[in-house]
Amino acid sequence: MSFTHVLAVAPVGDIDSAVAWYERLLGRPADARPMAGLADWHVSPSGWIQVFHSPEHAGASLLNLVVDDLDAELSELSGRGITAGPVQPGSRNVRFAAVHDPDGNRVTLIENPAS
Repeated sequence: MSFTHVLAVAPVGDIDSAVAWYERLLGRPADARPMAGLADWHVSPSGWIQVFHSPEHAGASLLNLVVDDLDAELSELSGRGITAGPVQPGSRNVRFAAVHDPDGNRVTLIENPAS
């Protein structure tokens, strides 16, 4: 199998409130709004986050984002009105904390100094 991009999709019930929340999470507006009910953020050259209006699936997604400095990212998010759950330890110096969008989709920020 060969592919060029990975798209992580968060289904949401209210596209407008979700887009506003993800703009706060990611610190910028969507990179594209290719059609009604869809917003894209290009978070790396081959990785995108998509927020998609799909009320019947809303609240069930899990997105994992690897960050360099978890404490700095959580501080920035707090300044944007997004509060994370407690920082949890993982194995091999991994630390992570989760936030939830308005529909309950979980976005976990993961710090791994060994990566």
